[in-house]
Amino acid sequence: MKKTEWFKRTFPIIEDNGILPSIIERLSGTPARIEETVSKLQPAVLTFKPEGKWTIKEEIGHLSDLEPLWLGRLDDLVNGLPELRVADLTNQKTHEANHDATEITILQQGFREQREQFVNRLMGLNDEQLLNASLHPRLKTPMRIIDLAYFVAEHDDHHLANVREISR
Repeated sequence: MKKTEWFKRTFPIIEDNGILPSIIERLSGTPARIEETVSKLQPAVLTFKPEGKWTIKEEIGHLSDLEPLWLGRLDDLVNGLPELRVADLTNQKTHEANHDATEITILQQGFREQREQFVNRLMGLNDEQLLNASLHPRLKTPMRIIDLAYFVAEHDDHHLANVREISR
């Protein structure tokens, strides 16, 4: 099965803020899904680099690398900024981090702690804040908080699918 490249993906605008609790549940479960997926893998598999792509450790490290962006974009939305902050589309932080040299449990715990911050912030929002919208800088579409949460959950799943593919 051929997976659509991340930068070729499109995302629907979600009208119903009432499904945000389900998306938050999905986001809060990502650390456990990572731990379950990698717990049975041999250490050599975690640093196997398929055809110049990222290793499993780099995939997991990348998720941590982007948590500050998600929190920042959440701030942008809460504060009513017209456009969300720009991501580094070259993923320089991930390329320079040397995640392969870090123990998998450290990578997992770092991600878990950062994700908890994002989930807690989402759960603390009020209905009025959920109405704010800002332009996504790459997609050039308006996003509300629910759209950001869905985008992040899809990004998680994109990288978890990469992890699963590498582990085979």
